[in-house]
Amino acid sequence: MKTNTKIWIVVFLISLVGGSITAKYLFSGILIVENQIVFNFSTLSWVSLFFNLVNLISGNVLFFKFLKTRKLSTVLFLSTVPLTIIFGGIMFALLNINNYSNTPAVFVRTALNISTGNNNNYYWIVLLVLIYLIVLSFTFSIITKPVKKVELVTKRLAYGEVRDKINIGGTKQFKEIESSLKKINENYKIKDDAIKQTSVEYEKFVPKKLIKFLGKKNILELEVGSQVKKVVTILFCNLKSSAMVSKTMSLEDNFNYINSYLNVVTPIIKKFGGFVDKYLENGILSVFISPQSAITCAINISRAVKQKNLLNDMPKLDVGLIVHTEEIIFGVVGDDERKSPTIVTNSTDLISKLDDINQNFGSIMLITKNTLNNLPTSFKIAYRYIGEIDAQGSEQSVFECLEVFGRQKREKLYKHHLEFENGIRAYQQGDFDKARQIFEKVYRQEKDDKPCYVYYNKSSENLGHLSLMTHE
Repeated sequence: MKTNTKIWIVVFLISLVGGSITAKYLFSGILIVENQIVFNFSTLSWVSLFFNLVNLISGNVLFFKFLKTRKLSTVLFLSTVPLTIIFGGIMFALLNINNYSNTPAVFVRTALNISTGNNNNYYWIVLLVLIYLIVLSFTFSIITKPVKKVELVTKRLAYGEVRDKINIGGTKQFKEIESSLKKINENYKIKDDAIKQTSVEYEKFVPKKLIKFLGKKNILELEVGSQVKKVVTILFCNLKSSAMVSKTMSLEDNFNYINSYLNVVTPIIKKFGGFVDKYLENGILSVFISPQSAITCAINISRAVKQKNLLNDMPKLDVGLIVHTEEIIFGVVGDDERKSPTIVTNSTDLISKLDDINQNFGSIMLITKNTLNNLPTSFKIAYRYIGEIDAQGSEQSVFECLEVFGRQKREKLYKHHLEFENGIRAYQQGDFDKARQIFEKVYRQEKDDKPCYVYYNKSSENLGHLSLMTHE
């Protein structure tokens, strides 16, 4: 038993004894003179009043302390049944007040102005009913207040929301519930911290924008085996001619060479909101929400690699960039202990063929028609049609992005891009003589135009029925 409870018990007992001994002085101080109540309190009357008030207060305090140690059902019973019994007794007394002649009855009739002529006792009964209902309502409100808190806390925990503190209050039963909820809340906090930490680790590889784009709050909401279909833009960066270079380098130099490439490309991909899906033998496959982000990223990668080539003593990096837009499946593979987000695409064959075009035509950056069709009209870039490619039974128009070249070369290529495209169409129609003449004219304007040079040679050789991917 708590010390303060013991003190209240002592106060209650002392006031009870003192009030009982001095009760006669309290009643003797209340007189009825000519149907009026007159208070003629002596010192002992005031002492008796004090003892009774202290007894009333201490008794209620002990009663409420007792209720806090009981279950809700017991509290409801003890707080309503005695009140109802008292209410019923007062109601019965008021109904029959005019039939009593004892001193308390006379005192009550005088105080409440009740007589056989006015029947004011019925008005007091109505008022008493209202007071009873108000007291009941207030009592239930106080008793059930912890229930509302439990409801709010459980609802919050159901949605995974945690708080630093949980305060329910109420009786002993609610204290036990509060203790259980605190343990649940603490477990949530531990798991929430772990989720946040894991999310931070995943966000090093998967940007927040991409996670939201997939309709998830964090990557952990994607369970192993789950998948989401989305239209995204794929950016493939290939380190061209690396196999040949690798044979002339030691393993250590080879490792440093590849890492120097990754250290240039990966930060730029992340900067423009990309997600690195796979590190391949000689390249990186990344995913972007918007095609303009992927194109801008690819252009910046090309420029950054050129800048690095000027400062690097190692063999120069030569990148080939491919940008393609399509619907992919984004999912999670692995097990519960190790989840790995990845994409599944049907464009592996297409990307491989486009990479071969970059290798054989000497182009740097290729964009498919799907990507151009998904660009906003406000996004302007310089490009030219370079041909058709057959992948998985369907043809895809391919365009060379001219933004990767210096200003002077870019302007020359774009100035004659319509002539270049006419040459390609003549070539595709089998009019190789016309195609050769057009490519020769274009090539004279810019002798560093490698795709034009390749097309010129093919036209000169008069090769029939060629596709872009047929090489002699």
